Amino acid sequence: MADRAVEAVWVEKYRPTTLAQMTGQESIVPLLRAYAEKHSMPHLLFAGPPGTGKTTAAIALARDLFGPEWRQNFLELNASDERGIETVRTTIKQYARTAPLGNVGFKILFLDEADNLTAEAQASLRRMMERYSTSCRFVLSCNYSSRIIDPIQSRCAVFRFRAYRPEAVRDQIQRVAKAEGKKLDPAALEAVVATSAGDMRRATNLLQLAATHVDHVTEATLKEYATAPLRQEVEGMLGAALAGRFQDARDRLLALFVDRGAAGEEILRAIHSYLPEIAESLLPAREKVRLLEYLGEVDFRLAQGASDRIQLEAVLAHLAAGAPPRT
Repeated sequence: MADRAVEAVWVEKYRPTTLAQMTGQESIVPLLRAYAEKHSMPHLLFAGPPGTGKTTAAIALARDLFGPEWRQNFLELNASDERGIETVRTTIKQYARTAPLGNVGFKILFLDEADNLTAEAQASLRRMMERYSTSCRFVLSCNYSSRIIDPIQSRCAVFRFRAYRPEAVRDQIQRVAKAEGKKLDPAALEAVVATSAGDMRRATNLLQLAATHVDHVTEATLKEYATAPLRQEVEGMLGAALAGRFQDARDRLLALFVDRGAAGEEILRAIHSYLPEIAESLLPAREKVRLLEYLGEVDFRLAQGASDRIQLEAVLAHLAAGAPPRT
């Protein structure tokens, strides 16, 4: 029996290959296109949340600049894997000091997740950026620009990528579904848009996961195959907590963990997204502010390795304790 062809990852399959194909980030793409047209650019710093097009923009810029020779003039490194000073002194230095191919006059080194570089490595990188600026342009990508030292930021044109607007995510998901021959119910589409929270990569991966075994994607399909909690599930859990029904809310949280396999970070992100609307008529403004501050503390604890179940149960207890009395 012949082997089935391996299905491509849709995120890569439908990644824009030129700046002209990029949607969203309207304040950034025109400037990058101007750099490509003039064959001239400074060092760049792309900052913003995951899934907002930072890597796509860097690759598309290289394609527009160098044409068919872009692979010979573009090197991508991930600072999460190679974050120490030795990487800067060896791999980066060796690439930056060699001459570019073609007539552009420089090549590009793209350093993804640069905010994971150690302080020592960043200091060494700054010196590389100064020394080899004639032959190499550095494009740094990070989630948190505050973790990049000031001497590097001052040497870069800083572009701040924002989460995609719902309409941009909606349009892209509809295009992907149509190209793949998948039917997407309106309710399922809105569920993907809401769950992605402006992360285009997350939205595309969620669609591919739900459409792997079916040609007609419904909200029930998303619930069956996707681990990310849907809005109605989070609304039901938060509604129970705000009504003072802690045990009901706790049972719904347990179902997300056990039945759906949702991660604590995913549930917390969904709570943060939907809580303001759900609590609009149930909590005074001052209490909502305190509650959002508390969610920030929980997010920090999860990042430090705290138990996601205990922390999220504490959030529900916090909501139930501050709920208005039941009639």
